[in-house]
Amino acid sequence: MFNFDSNHYPYSSRRSAVYSQRGMVATSQPLAAQAGLQVLQAGGNAIDAAIATAAALTVVEPTANGIGGDAFALIWHKDKLHGLNASGAAPMAISIDKLHAAGHQTMPKYGALPITVPGTPGAWASMAERFGNFSLERSMSSAITLAQDGYPVSPMVAFAWQQAHTLFKGVFKEPCFQSWFDTFGVDGRAPRAGEIWRSQGHADTLRSIASDNAASFYRGALAEKTAAFVRASGGYLDAADMAAYQPQWVDPISCNYRGYDVWEIPPNGHGLVALLALNILKGFDFSERDCLQTYHRQIEAIKLAYADGLAHIADSGHMRVSVQDLLSDAYADERRKLIGERAVLPQAGQPPSGGTVYLSTADDQGNMVSFIQSNYMGFGSGLVVPGTGIALHNRGNNFTLDAAHPNSLAPGKRPYHTIIPGFLTKDGKAVGPFGVMGGFMQPQGHVQMVMNTVDFGLNPQSSLDAPRWEWESGNKVSIEHSNAEHLFRGLRGLGHEVSWSGNQLGFGRGQIIWRDQNGVLCGGTEPRTDGCVAAW
Repeated sequence: MFNFDSNHYPYSSRRSAVYSQRGMVATSQPLAAQAGLQVLQAGGNAIDAAIATAAALTVVEPTANGIGGDAFALIWHKDKLHGLNASGAAPMAISIDKLHAAGHQTMPKYGALPITVPGTPGAWASMAERFGNFSLERSMSSAITLAQDGYPVSPMVAFAWQQAHTLFKGVFKEPCFQSWFDTFGVDGRAPRAGEIWRSQGHADTLRSIASDNAASFYRGALAEKTAAFVRASGGYLDAADMAAYQPQWVDPISCNYRGYDVWEIPPNGHGLVALLALNILKGFDFSERDCLQTYHRQIEAIKLAYADGLAHIADSGHMRVSVQDLLSDAYADERRKLIGERAVLPQAGQPPSGGTVYLSTADDQGNMVSFIQSNYMGFGSGLVVPGTGIALHNRGNNFTLDAAHPNSLAPGKRPYHTIIPGFLTKDGKAVGPFGVMGGFMQPQGHVQMVMNTVDFGLNPQSSLDAPRWEWESGNKVSIEHSNAEHLFRGLRGLGHEVSWSGNQLGFGRGQIIWRDQNGVLCGGTEPRTDGCVAAW
């Protein structure tokens, strides 16, 4: 057989935007996209398709999400946008004092301590109950089959899997991590691209979730098994924490950007950062995308937005300033004045009182879904509940152990959250879902996608193809090699500490679906991964 490298592409290639009328699913893995499309073709709606795709992604892209993670959704249904916050809270038994007593000055990255209650299964159940046409058993059937019968691993997933396996071999020495290697290893290594991988435990857990709308996951045998394993591994998660969990339906927040309303989930998620940056940027005129002034202003706006976000965003009941005040035009005007001709270190302002997968779906009934779920750092905490396929996330790593900070660790509190779905409307009508997964890249990706579309007139695929940049900290900015060298040199001349980055996973992975005035769908998918638009 041919001996080729499925991640070696010496020649540039081009995707076209995809058009359809009956339905569309855009996500980062083709088999997951097909799972969603099959549901649409069987009579399910965009919500059912989102559930099908999301469940399949836990199987075919476990490098970025899993059953034991969190999820958020923006759902357009009957001419109204609904928000779902399915992030979980810290265990009731945990505290800053306990972590300090154990010698921790910051939240650990791996192991049992950063595990919060997983919200993803609750998201699927809540979406199906409120808006779905299908039962979970019907929507999740393809995911169960993929886990049970196996599937060939796709190229970028294989690449990320290998990176994780190499990392984990070096850092996971305690017995509690053995289940990760038992579940996700193949003969002591990661599966290769094209190699069949299956997980009976994962299939059994998905089947259980589908059969009782996640009841056992939160209040039955799976909950007991999960809590017991976390406790035995040195954590604080208890069966009572699982039983108390309920996803929260929320009112999305927005800003108007040149006539388009850009929507995000409110805090504890950091979609607010994207809105803060767009509020600043709408005061400038942009005529050219790939020029120094555009990049400089975008980066400076993101820095200011993140300074505010990192200072103020927390679980909604713990924030000390209001979202409305942060998004006021008056505050945006004040922040915009701080953008000059050179890069400056960002500082938070004080307004006047006041590892992830993403998918988009749409159907011919007008429903559209922007959905994101994550284990946070790739596979998450490194803990997998033995025999279940449940890889537990490490979202609690985003807490601070500074008791004076709004985002400080506390029992029953949700942490600052990086995963954010986006949605665009105009004059009260849906334009469509969009998103760019990738940790702290996500608000930056949202800003770049909105501006690529609204300011620079790029189609969904070109918007995703376009070169990206990412602000990291201080004045540090990384940019893709596909950016022009004059931008690299020009940014350095303005005081930005710029570096080229060849990180294949570092600039996020996005999806877009827009609906035009005639009801025709147009979609784009991420060229930096195994992305696919499945259309009907």
